[in-house]
Amino acid sequence: MKFGGTSVGSAGAIEKLIEITSGRAGARVVVVSAFSGVTDTLIETARAAGRGETFETAAAALTGRHKETAEALLQGETRLRALLGIDALFAELRRALDGIYILKELSPRSLDYIMSFGERLSASLIAESFRMNGQDAEYLDTRLLLKTDKRHGGAKILVEESYQNIKNYISGHKALQIATGFIASTQEGATTTLGRGGSDYTAAIFGAALDAERVEIWTDVDGILTADPKMVKNAFRIDEITYSEAMEMSHFGAKVLYPPTVQPLLGKKIPVWIGNSLNPDGKGTLISDKKTDNKWPVRGISSLENITLVSVQGTGMVGVSGFSSRLFGALARRGINVIMITQASSEHSICFAVTPGDTAEAIAAIEEEFALEIQSGLLEKPAAEQNLVIIAVVGENMKNTPGISGKVFYSLGRNGVNVAAIAQGSSEINISAVVAKQDEAKALNAIHEAFFLSGTRSVNLFLVGCGLIGGTLLEQISGQRETLAGRYKIQINICGLANSRGMVFDSNGLDPARAKALLAASTAPFDIDGFVQQMKAFNLPNSCFCDCTASEAVAAVYETVLRSAIAIVTPNKKANSGALDYYKRLTEYSRDRGIPYLYEVTVCAGLPVISTLRDLRLSGDNVLRIEAVLSGTLSFIFNNFDGEKSFSALVREAKSKGYTEPDPRDDLNAMDAARKALILARECGLPLEFSQVSIEPILPDACFSAPDVDAFFTELEKADAGFESLRAAAGAEGKRLRYIAVIEAGSARISLRAEPPESPFRSLVDSDNIVVITTERYSSLPMVIKGPGAGAQVTAAGVFADIVRIARSLV
Repeated sequence: MKFGGTSVGSAGAIEKLIEITSGRAGARVVVVSAFSGVTDTLIETARAAGRGETFETAAAALTGRHKETAEALLQGETRLRALLGIDALFAELRRALDGIYILKELSPRSLDYIMSFGERLSASLIAESFRMNGQDAEYLDTRLLLKTDKRHGGAKILVEESYQNIKNYISGHKALQIATGFIASTQEGATTTLGRGGSDYTAAIFGAALDAERVEIWTDVDGILTADPKMVKNAFRIDEITYSEAMEMSHFGAKVLYPPTVQPLLGKKIPVWIGNSLNPDGKGTLISDKKTDNKWPVRGISSLENITLVSVQGTGMVGVSGFSSRLFGALARRGINVIMITQASSEHSICFAVTPGDTAEAIAAIEEEFALEIQSGLLEKPAAEQNLVIIAVVGENMKNTPGISGKVFYSLGRNGVNVAAIAQGSSEINISAVVAKQDEAKALNAIHEAFFLSGTRSVNLFLVGCGLIGGTLLEQISGQRETLAGRYKIQINICGLANSRGMVFDSNGLDPARAKALLAASTAPFDIDGFVQQMKAFNLPNSCFCDCTASEAVAAVYETVLRSAIAIVTPNKKANSGALDYYKRLTEYSRDRGIPYLYEVTVCAGLPVISTLRDLRLSGDNVLRIEAVLSGTLSFIFNNFDGEKSFSALVREAKSKGYTEPDPRDDLNAMDAARKALILARECGLPLEFSQVSIEPILPDACFSAPDVDAFFTELEKADAGFESLRAAAGAEGKRLRYIAVIEAGSARISLRAEPPESPFRSLVDSDNIVVITTERYSSLPMVIKGPGAGAQVTAAGVFADIVRIARSLV
């Protein structure tokens, strides 16, 4: 049995340790770590002494902590004996620190010796505690038995000699052995350490040497989890795992298990059980050679932090036999451990991962080995990329399972994680990717979600507005429902529905195909405050409020909805083109609280304009100018204004096609286009009010003052000659008229412009919208987004897409 630092870090923890051990019949060896935090303190104290700095305060604090624990656990002569032992050990520690202080030199050998005091103090104190509780226990300094090479800081066990020492010793000592973890010694008796986390390895060595029934690793978590719970909140415990899977996960950073631990036990098929000393009745995780059924294709995901990627490339590698042997032989001669290797099939480059501490030595080894090739230009100088991590996806079920790699790298790519290198062994048990340190948590969560949270995701939708856009949305949801559930595991439940006359609710979900009929039969009059109150009262998970109206009253409740932790999807422009302060409150609250507020469709229907602008700004780009045709009605009119038909005839045609409101002046006044321009300006960070948008009128005043639509067309026909004059003047220069919004230099305006043949605005057809974005990165060749910017089908589809985004983001 092995107990880690947090399992021995206090008097209460040690009492729990004794209780757990007492319930384990046949326990022969208990390996313990230093008290939590002690090893780090010892290292820093030694380094301070090496710098010629005082270490007394830290040493006194360590002494006090161990004495306080002894006084809390022990009584009488046992307490006195333990306190004397603590004093003796700290006196020995101070003498060693004094020597380091005087010499102002801290060698790896001296550091190993200093670090050994942590385990020696804890093991001797815990042994006394066992005896105080009436158990036959002995303190065992494992330096007597475990023999290693002379590599300080990470020594290698001399297996045969150590095994024989353990067998001989344990056969002559029947008492329970309270053994020091982490430490060993050379054949000459110099103290060595087995690497941080080496107490696990100590337990494994003892278990293998004694042919134990099993080895138990007691820590402060419930076993091996699918990922690091500090980074992936949805990580969960794994019941059983194979030796191979455990070795891969621990090698690549699963901190619950020291990487070499499994190796001594593998050949003897001794299982390892990992449990939580704070939850001793928990099931834990069993590591064995037994392959168990796993409903997920991968077993877990881990990450190895703080690595450097060294790259070697050049034409002198291509087709040259023995190059890899020379490269890795040079590294081996300098004792450099290579963590991961990957090579391009072109043989033009090879890269490998090492620890930062080995980087300079690795570069020097390569430059020495390939000095002639580098000098002649056949090889480039080796390059090192630092601040990286290795993400490892591990699982026996990955073998011969198509699509695993695709899922891994799609999840990374979709989340904007750049992969610097990739490796996969022929065993197919591990896929590794090197990513930037800042992307570690994002990468872990993206992959974990892709494999372990791929069950059905649902959105509970509350829809206000069942007219042209809302009604089309219901039809699309109904038509796509089975595909979403079957293929994409997304379920959209319509739990509330309203129009200007009534509203209907069902917490279990309304049938979208019958929803409008159920609404028509409802006797509950519509009231937006009542609708929101009922939505809040349902308190359903993953709720989403969808506003498919053009109502200012509905837009006015957005803040209340967001503050109720309910997501919003809307094509309604009123909130984002109203008062600047309201727009800021909505967007800032959404951003700060992580509650989705999606309004992509407010500009150019389903075209990805707002999301693109947001991505550009988030990535550090600066938007210099936006030029856009934002009105489908005006786009149709001016796209077809080529002299064959009069301006008024084109307006009549647009009305007959349904491109305009019943009164075309509601489109030709350019108010809708101005609202869209204002939204784009605000998305670029411009603090503009609607009154600050400059609008060049298209129509003469007489058209707007006409009492009805018929009178409007009469006045419009009178203006045909003026419009024709403008068109002809532009045509004489080879240009065509377009009504264009421009956002730049802190302002927004809409005006009629004559565009030359090469203009992107000349490529428009029918009622298309276009947005041309010029940024610092897209300066010589602006970004162009073009397509249908109006129409019930594309607008509803854009709303639908945002709802699906909610399903994916709220899991």
